Amino acid sequence: MNDIETIKTTIENEAQYDWAMKRIDELLPHVHDDTPDDDPNSIELYLLSRLVEEYEDVHYPIGKPSLISVLKLRMYELGLSQAALAKKIGVSPSRVSDFISGKAEPTIQVGRRISTELNIDPAIVLGV
Repeated sequence: MNDIETIKTTIENEAQYDWAMKRIDELLPHVHDDTPDDDPNSIELYLLSRLVEEYEDVHYPIGKPSLISVLKLRMYELGLSQAALAKKIGVSPSRVSDFISGKAEPTIQVGRRISTELNIDPAIVLGV
């Protein structure tokens, strides 16, 4: 067997998760970009972070963003009104209102313009 054994374990419950999160918070001030990879704090932080990530992927998954939420965010980021967004993507303001309220989905052509003009991932526009 190698000098280094692979130990496979998981966080099994919220109490273990809470402990791991607390320990990560304790370790963070001791590990920096220039901390050597063989530093015990760095190793522990890395291993705990991986365990926490695996637990969160199962118990706290982050869903895909909806077109509605991304459109609202982009409008806010770019300072666009519904009328300005409508002009930018070549539809009527009432159509933008329908998109934002979820009453309608954009056509493929409008979806392309939304993706291009607002720099939104095509997968989000298509809902896939």
